[in-house]
Amino acid sequence: MDDLDAALGALAAAAASGTGATLAVIRVVERGGTELRTRGVWAASPALRAELEGSRLPADVIGTQELSDADELPDAVRRLASRWGATRVLLCPVGSAGRAIASLELARAGEPFSGSDVLLARLIANHSALLARAIEPANGHVEAGSRSGMVELAGRALASVAEEARSGERIARLALEVTGAHSCVLWRSTGGRPQTIAVAGAQGTVDPATLRDADSTLGNRPTAALDDGVVLIRLGEPSIGGFRLVFAPGEEPGADELAGLAAFGARAAHAVRAGERTSGLAQELEQSRALLAVVGQAIAELSLSHTLETAVARVAELLDTDRGALYLRQAGGLETAAERGLAGPHLRVAEGLLDVVLGRLRSRPVVEIRDASTDLRLGAVRDAVGEAGIEAAVVVPLRSAGELIGLLVAYLPASRRLRESESSLLAALAGQLAVAVQNAGLHEETARLARDREKALKAERLAARRLEAFYEISRSFSESLSLDETVAAVTRTAVELLDVDAAVLRMPDARGDMLVPRATHVPDARLAAALAAILERPQALEKLRPGDPIALTPQAAEQLGGGHELLGPFLERGSTATVIPIVASGEIMAALTLVSLDPERRIDGETLEAARSLTAQAALAIENARLYQQQVSFADAMQRSLLPDEPPTIPGIEIGSVYESSARLDVGGDVFDYTVLPDGRLAVVVGDVTGKGIDAAADMAMTKFVFRSLAREHPSPSELMRIANGVVLDEVEEGKFVTMLYLTVDPETGELACAGAGHPEPRIIRPDGTVVGLEARGLALGIAPDQEYPEAHAVLEPGAAVVLFTDGVVESRADGELYGHVRLNRLLSEQRHLPAEELARAVVEDSRAFAGGGLDDDSAVVVVKRTVTA
Repeated sequence: MDDLDAALGALAAAAASGTGATLAVIRVVERGGTELRTRGVWAASPALRAELEGSRLPADVIGTQELSDADELPDAVRRLASRWGATRVLLCPVGSAGRAIASLELARAGEPFSGSDVLLARLIANHSALLARAIEPANGHVEAGSRSGMVELAGRALASVAEEARSGERIARLALEVTGAHSCVLWRSTGGRPQTIAVAGAQGTVDPATLRDADSTLGNRPTAALDDGVVLIRLGEPSIGGFRLVFAPGEEPGADELAGLAAFGARAAHAVRAGERTSGLAQELEQSRALLAVVGQAIAELSLSHTLETAVARVAELLDTDRGALYLRQAGGLETAAERGLAGPHLRVAEGLLDVVLGRLRSRPVVEIRDASTDLRLGAVRDAVGEAGIEAAVVVPLRSAGELIGLLVAYLPASRRLRESESSLLAALAGQLAVAVQNAGLHEETARLARDREKALKAERLAARRLEAFYEISRSFSESLSLDETVAAVTRTAVELLDVDAAVLRMPDARGDMLVPRATHVPDARLAAALAAILERPQALEKLRPGDPIALTPQAAEQLGGGHELLGPFLERGSTATVIPIVASGEIMAALTLVSLDPERRIDGETLEAARSLTAQAALAIENARLYQQQVSFADAMQRSLLPDEPPTIPGIEIGSVYESSARLDVGGDVFDYTVLPDGRLAVVVGDVTGKGIDAAADMAMTKFVFRSLAREHPSPSELMRIANGVVLDEVEEGKFVTMLYLTVDPETGELACAGAGHPEPRIIRPDGTVVGLEARGLALGIAPDQEYPEAHAVLEPGAAVVLFTDGVVESRADGELYGHVRLNRLLSEQRHLPAEELARAVVEDSRAFAGGGLDDDSAVVVVKRTVTA
């Protein structure tokens, strides 16, 4: 039972992950019963997950029809989706004998479930039913009655499974498992010649003569039962092969089961064909790779004319046409560089196609003209289209360094449509051909063209380095969201891109009158020590003006000051340096100083042009990083203003708390507070408000006010929660709610009383290191009226502690895996001797370290520890 629940729970989690659902429920019919029991649940809310586990629905309520939110859903399913706020629902039942034996229910907000989502849901639903039948068969073996059902389910699963899993070995193994046979041989028959494609079980392979006899025995029959427990099953209609199953004495299938095996054979035939189609697609891919390799070889070894003729011939073969051409763009228009099968004024048609490519479709890698005789874009060359006998065309623009240098055109019949794989291949081929045109042409030209080629290649390398630099700066901000990381990326990238020895970026200080070094990059450690006195000095902001870079001469460096005057001796010996103001909204927000000590690597006009582009990108990234830091500081300050300043001082009680915000800009919903009740007990509340931003802050303030205003008049946790639920219902918007824990501690006796509303249960750490949960459970506040919140009681021994936390602690992730309660319990046990504040900090830091150094959600931890009296 536990194995099945665990397996179905994993399937539910996989369904939620694969479809983006916030709720996934797998129900399975109980043996001999008429109800579907929930055996696998995945939900974003622990409270909802706990509520659904083990719940039941009559099988006739679910039915056997696949339904979505566009259909008339069963009331029970629709109510569940409405409560969770899900607008999209998918119900996938699995039926047998006219009633549901399993179902998968998915719910989420946002976009409707796609076709791929539905296919995945069907697969998991069928596998859930098959799994339930396989794990919980009667008497631990395959009975006659259950075997028919398992064969039916296996056939459905086979029809739903992804094509990459439809190997002959998997099909044979599945047949072996669901029928209870001792061995299985799967054969494929082509032209009356059977050939083994998969074997499963103990018997092993069979000789060709046995296979021929089996193929002949089946003939046109769907199944055949032979002596010695041998059963033959035909693959499909018409037959493409068959199964040969061997059963132990007394376990042979009956007549009714043979009919089910025949249906299984038909579905298995479909799976075998699908696998062969997949293999065919793989062969097509290899052909495509071979085409690219052929063209690549032509690029490397052949002349321009031979390269273009080879490309046209291979593309014509790919698209199954005998008409194609490659046109190169010259100053006076297009000229035909290579063609096959063409006659008449096709060049005029190509000029019309060029106008199409240069128009609104200039960004398209492949342009398809499906009917050249009626396409309005070819109106100016309509006579040439008719005279050249052109029906349809596929146009692949050839671009080099952003410039259109030619067109590769395949002329097709009007009924021919380009497949997506063909379009992708042509787009990839275009890049290689563009290089081919350029490189092969340069190879055949004179030394002047060789110099032009070198210049073009240098421009390409510089453009690539610029793009890499821009990416590096943008990536540093997008990944770290840190101003320090961004400015460090600017100096590092400037040195690498511009091939200089050192770069320093200065930014205004707090007073705004000096530019102080914020990031420095000198790859050579020896130069770093020598240049430190120059690079680490501040620069007076008034000496700079927004504008072009300042090329430093000894005189200009002395006037600029700020350490630049120390560059004078280097500049006199041929070194070069420049200062580039980084400007935003007309004001200098930073300045980048570049130094090249080697006279052979001067900072020239080309370097300055690249530096301008770099600093323009840097200005945007730095400004975004500054704004982001300001927003983060504001959000964090706003959140912390709603948290308590200091815990109360109570003899015999030690209190520690830690709050850590995530990297998000929005204010989160975590809140905690504590107070001392009139009778001397400590009252602690920890909560989590749905939503983010200003609304969440308002609800946090309301939660804190409810606690402060009600705790003294209603110190009983159960009573306070009941009243607080009514307040939250009245105050928060519909669809929002608050999870909360309210706990009181008597410092004299250590008695704990706690009530919970959909919040993670607190943990009690006993002096011996045992960690137990305090079962304080109830519906989250603000969902339904008239709720009761039973109290959980315990005694906090001297040296023991109780730990309250929000779900951000246990739901931090690493590669999709949750931090979880097991890791939390282990940490609490190991660190139980720490003071309360340090223990709270250890919990958050361990959760952060598990997630790789960052928090996906805000986290709050409160530790109340009863001290040991001397």
